[in-house]
Amino acid sequence: MNQISDSTLTNTGLSASGTGRILLIACGALAREILDLKAQNRWDHLDLTCLPAKLHLYPEKITEAVTEAVSNHRADYDETFVVYADCGTGGLLQARCDELGVQMVKGPHCYSFFEGNTAFEARAEDEITAFYLTDFLVRQFDAFVWKPMGLDRHPELRDMIFGNYTKLVYQAQTDDPALYVKAKDCANRLGLAFEYRPTGYGDLETTLKSWAGSQARQTSV
Repeated sequence: MNQISDSTLTNTGLSASGTGRILLIACGALAREILDLKAQNRWDHLDLTCLPAKLHLYPEKITEAVTEAVSNHRADYDETFVVYADCGTGGLLQARCDELGVQMVKGPHCYSFFEGNTAFEARAEDEITAFYLTDFLVRQFDAFVWKPMGLDRHPELRDMIFGNYTKLVYQAQTDDPALYVKAKDCANRLGLAFEYRPTGYGDLETTLKSWAGSQARQTSV
């Protein structure tokens, strides 16, 4: 997995290996976490393909991209699951997954399911002015935040864009001192207070465990 760069996951995604009986169709921003969980739990029957993480810059394209991926791959696997939350699609992705007969991760976005949807919802009112980063987004801060928002060319836009935010919350999936330092720097660049919140994999892990066991349950019936 270390051979797959964040740049590749951002712009190209990850192709399925063609092995395994269950296919996960995921966002490239989740590839490392999913592959870590696969390795830790020895889920060799799970295969993974990822769409480019940059689709998050164009959420209106996510639903059709996921639809195409399901159509292209589902005949080759016993089951297919979609590792996306709503991700700005306004419910369209869930509706499409229902039409296709495939399950997807519950929650409005990855910040919610990494923290745990119930816990995130409980904090929601108190964190209206929080800006979130995950491990992937800390590593790809320039590609997903600084440059797309024009802050590399017009740093004066920072106050206009982030003037209503009060803090940056780094939701850490891993204990990585280098990422911690980089996340603090991201907060400084945005002029926000910094909060470190180790979340691990949250509801992503719980959901994948359920899906990984679905094959065994079907086999035993």
